[in-house]
Amino acid sequence: AAVMAGALPSPHILIVLLLYSLGAHGIMTLNDFKAVEGDRATGLRSLPVVLGERPAALLASAVMAIPQAVVIALMVAWGHTISAIAVSVMLAVQLCLMPKLVSAPAKNAPWYNATGVSLYVFGMMAAALGLGGYV
Repeated sequence: AAVMAGALPSPHILIVLLLYSLGAHGIMTLNDFKAVEGDRATGLRSLPVVLGERPAALLASAVMAIPQAVVIALMVAWGHTISAIAVSVMLAVQLCLMPKLVSAPAKNAPWYNATGVSLYVFGMMAAALGLGGYV
């Protein structure tokens, strides 16, 4: 779209894009829980291997939650209240799900990928709709 328009997206879009991209690092860490034993056996230094499973799950949770909290604050500041509320609801539910993830990360990462990550993506869509002027 940016190429077709011949210009960069607005700074607001770029900031939200950057924040959600940073949060995606937490999603990538969740994927590392699928192969913790294999990573240990082969010497691959994934975050769950280096930090331990629980600390890596806490880090992944924070890395996903903090950018969303910043997005919420920015959406409010920019007058996108409905989108901010939608992202807030998605984040609140994620925060309720995170203790189960942290309690047994290797076991619960696939479950959190289906629930928490889906909510992360829905929040991203809500932010995009607000920035696009649709809500």
